[in-house]
Amino acid sequence: MKVKIDTKEVFHVITIEEKVLTAIMAATFMDIVAKKQSDEKLSIVLNFSQVEDIDIAFLEALQHLQEIQAANNKSFVVCCLGSVLQQRMGIEKTFDRFNITPTESEAWAIS
Repeated sequence: MKVKIDTKEVFHVITIEEKVLTAIMAATFMDIVAKKQSDEKLSIVLNFSQVEDIDIAFLEALQHLQEIQAANNKSFVVCCLGSVLQQRMGIEKTFDRFNITPTESEAWAIS
């Protein structure tokens, strides 16, 4: 799984460099985040600008990550969703608790 991680003062910007996020990728993604968060527990901005489709299992992993961040009093913000992906995420009522912003700079303001 290809991701780019840019660490700022109080948050990590994680840009997913994949078009389709599958159930198999969910575990890999969670491992990447866990390793990054083991040193510094920072807020997370998740940039989806390159993602076109997402599996329900990956959405469930994101929900779990959001819960972990909340338990650690850290933000979790998703940004740059395409319209199709935003509609897909909107269909799943469980995931309406995500902080979603149109741009990465707006996500930074929330973090």
